[in-house]
Amino acid sequence: MCGIWALFGSDECLSVQCLSAMKIAHRGPDAFRFENVNGFTNCCFGFHRLAVVDQLYGMQPIRVKKFPYLWLCYNGEIYNFKQLQKQFGFEYQTLVDGEVILHLYNRGGIEQTASMLDGVFAFILLDTANRKVFLARDTYGVRPLFKVLTDDGFLGVCSEAKGLINLKHSTSLCSKVEPFLPGHYEVLDLKPSGKVASVESVKFHSYKEEPLHAACDTVETLPSGFDLETVKSNIRILFENAVRKRLMAHRRIGCLLSGGLDSSLVAAVLLKLMKEINISYPLQTFAIGMENSPDLLAARKVAAHIGSEHHEVIFNSEEGIQAIEDVIFSLETYDITTIRASIGMYLVSKYIRKKTDSVVIFSGEGSDELTQGYIYFHKAPSPEEAAEESERLLKELYLFDVLRADRTTAAHGLELRVPFLDHRFTSYYLSLPAELRVPKNGIEKYLLRQSFEDSNLLPKEILWRPKEAFSDGIASVKKSWFSILQDYIDQQVDDLLLEKAAEKYPFNPPKTKESYYYRQIFEKHYPGRSSWLPHYWMPRWVKATDPSARTLKHYKSATQE
Repeated sequence: MCGIWALFGSDECLSVQCLSAMKIAHRGPDAFRFENVNGFTNCCFGFHRLAVVDQLYGMQPIRVKKFPYLWLCYNGEIYNFKQLQKQFGFEYQTLVDGEVILHLYNRGGIEQTASMLDGVFAFILLDTANRKVFLARDTYGVRPLFKVLTDDGFLGVCSEAKGLINLKHSTSLCSKVEPFLPGHYEVLDLKPSGKVASVESVKFHSYKEEPLHAACDTVETLPSGFDLETVKSNIRILFENAVRKRLMAHRRIGCLLSGGLDSSLVAAVLLKLMKEINISYPLQTFAIGMENSPDLLAARKVAAHIGSEHHEVIFNSEEGIQAIEDVIFSLETYDITTIRASIGMYLVSKYIRKKTDSVVIFSGEGSDELTQGYIYFHKAPSPEEAAEESERLLKELYLFDVLRADRTTAAHGLELRVPFLDHRFTSYYLSLPAELRVPKNGIEKYLLRQSFEDSNLLPKEILWRPKEAFSDGIASVKKSWFSILQDYIDQQVDDLLLEKAAEKYPFNPPKTKESYYYRQIFEKHYPGRSSWLPHYWMPRWVKATDPSARTLKHYKSATQE
């Protein structure tokens, strides 16, 4: 996990512009480099490094003797760089996994490059010989990327929007900062003046298709057919493979553990594989909640079962409320459920950074979207509509859960790894018949749970634990985090303000006091940027005015039992 930043065709002094690059310094606390591009005095790269692989030669932009005309700035991990080296005979000059991008591009151009990368990435590739700039982002947008392109050809690119919003430019034309779409690459012409012109934007991978890089994966062809035993075995094989390839790190590995199905499966498989390859240190797992919250109790059970070195972070309502503004600044969103769920993740990340030496952090994001884990999937009119909704959620992950997971960890210089969003695993799961993937017997993610039932990886009560709304999972038994938030915000937002909310905020107008409170803070830091969130996250097939699962009839929290 790093922070990348680049400008092409700047009219302003670069030493002034580079102050904007410092807005993302939290993403790379180990080192910073600012480098001008030879022959283009108004083009430059900025890079904040979190050293996870190749401590010696990992600084960026990456340039190698073989391709002196190529400049690469990337944020991510390419898990198949060794397999690609073997397949194509690449001669690497460093141990940096991202170096493979230069070799793939030289061999087959940008489309093959983006399609062959098994991993998470956002990159800026400059080819001065052919005067091209390329931008690309991984399938689910696990690694963030934003850009601004003015009508006169000034381009700014950054890991987070906050590194672009204060850039100076001679014209005020088209200063719209926007997220770069996941699963796409863009080709831009670089003019002698250093300005650019967009040529094309191409979608290089759809998550339903088996990725091109599957041909050189460590897991070979799987048995075909949809009989239940074959499907369950394939799910186990591919999920274990997804975790295994993500063990690539020179820094200590840890794991978030809420005691829910997803993070518990990740932690159990992770610890099993760490033992197999003889990693010398114990796995640290991290749970957060209020005193005696359901998540803390469940995570404790899992940690005892798998044998991890377990850490519990206990927070109170004051600490949670005090974190809200910092969280919204980090997230760059005003989405209600994203902010609610981010507060605990932000606080546990802060603890990990300050109190431990774990840097590479595994987590369970993506499972709810992929395996139909949200409570409202029980209301799906048909398996086909449930499958369509699952795909819509995956497509929008970069606006919600993946955004939350990246920003809350990156704010504290941690690197997140999410095995549920492995390309091979997700494309296989989405290829299964729609009726296999729906909730069964009143239990969501039934197929995933079934697949691991005989593995003894987790206690049965955890494997079959119903989904808990985050605000209940971390809550004390006395009062839910949801209720604490409502009570506090009710005092902060006047009824009259809410009545006039649609006048003040015509785009995505707040409908509740909580929503209004978050929007005020967002507009304070990012005025006029409300279009970054196209719509609020809301459940489907139910008449919901709040995104929380606790407002749905099917839902019953552990604290209510």
